[in-house]
Amino acid sequence: MSKNTKIALVFGGFITAVAAAFYPIFFYPLTHKDEYREVQKMNRSGINQADVQPVGVKIWSDPFKPASK
Repeated sequence: MSKNTKIALVFGGFITAVAAAFYPIFFYPLTHKDEYREVQKMNRSGINQADVQPVGVKIWSDPFKPASK
């Protein structure tokens, strides 16, 4: 195998590994928004947001909801 082919395989393997690591962190949540909304509803039920937020910090909002104008 030539030196250029080996370099291309190493570089391609690195790119593949980075893409495989980013999929569950970034792309899966973007494509399964409803599932994540339901999980957050269960996790945040029974919590009074004003009691747990420090003074001057914005109250929690739905991270999947489009920003309002």
